[in-house]
Amino acid sequence: MVIFLGLIIPFIGTTAGAACVLFMRNELKPQIQKALLGFAAGVMVAASVWSLLIPAMEMSDHMGKFAFVPAAIGFLLGIAFLLILDQVIPHMHIGSDETEGPRCSLKKSTMLVLAVTIHNIPEGISSGAVFAGLITGNTNVTLAGAFSLAIGIAIQNLPEGFIVSLPIRSEGGSRGRAFLHGMFSGVVEPIAGGITVLLASYVTPILPYLLAFAAGAMIYVVVEELVPESAEGDHSNIGTIGFSVGFVLMMILDVALG
Repeated sequence: MVIFLGLIIPFIGTTAGAACVLFMRNELKPQIQKALLGFAAGVMVAASVWSLLIPAMEMSDHMGKFAFVPAAIGFLLGIAFLLILDQVIPHMHIGSDETEGPRCSLKKSTMLVLAVTIHNIPEGISSGAVFAGLITGNTNVTLAGAFSLAIGIAIQNLPEGFIVSLPIRSEGGSRGRAFLHGMFSGVVEPIAGGITVLLASYVTPILPYLLAFAAGAMIYVVVEELVPESAEGDHSNIGTIGFSVGFVLMMILDVALG
């Protein structure tokens, strides 16, 4: 039950964020959207460092000076994984009218949801990997640390679920339809996390690689999508401020609970 709760928390964050569209009367102002995107980016970077990369290197202490190797390899594999997904899955980023990946006849709203779904996969894997380490008794993983990561991802998912629902509403879709699209974009997280936990016995030997893999995939999302989207349009520092707040909040959460 504890593991289930830990895996479902990020999805609850997405659902809560998507639910905001049910009460919105007007479109979200660009400045607020930039702040939310920057905030999400800050949370993801801090989570990648404190909850994933540092534990991955601590688990490899027995390798001495080469303790960085599993983290480095896993990180690069995570980047490569998202690069491949970007090429093989048709999707569209928020604020863009250009389709990425294979050409298809899917609606814009569907491709927006696919874009968010793609980078929810590593978030689910990261939660699952941490809880898998907890199940197998890894001393570098604590229950508080695992939940701090899950809560951090949920906080990051709040604006994400909201932002992905808005374009669907602005295109004329009903509030209920916009909410469902935003909510379902987060379903992949507990699924990916659950699969990772079920494979815990196989995951244990490669846990440092898996944690770093999730970190690499999350950083890819930050650099490829969140930061550019928070900075597009008229020059503004609001995205940077949002990033700083998100980073510090997640850092405090991880250190305080970890």
